[in-house]
Amino acid sequence: MADRSLRGIRLGAQSLQSEEGVVFMERKEQTYVCGACGRETTLVFAADAEAPETWECRTCGGEALLKLDKGTVEVDHSGEKAARTHWDMLLERRSIEELEELLAERLAFIRDRRGAGQDPTRVKSA
Repeated sequence: MADRSLRGIRLGAQSLQSEEGVVFMERKEQTYVCGACGRETTLVFAADAEAPETWECRTCGGEALLKLDKGTVEVDHSGEKAARTHWDMLLERRSIEELEELLAERLAFIRDRRGAGQDPTRVKSA
């Protein structure tokens, strides 16, 4: 340690370890092609790792497909279900007729309140 003194070195800024005698893991490169913008992205994986079929494009955020010798992989999206929206969940609890009736009641209530001068949202001018 005497030959590698810490004097004058910013701690954490530089490593005192060398790569001498280190055996690196075997690696393989996989290329992904974005369907939206056509950009090709090359990523490095461990040789024994299974590369995912899709990757998010770094440029546009679209879905990039794994490039094979004969083209790109075919991804089956038929099993995926769409995210439920607030409107979808509302329609599970009420019918359109019930929603129209509730809307009419609320509009009548608001119109009555405004006609009586009780609207808290209206700013009174001095």
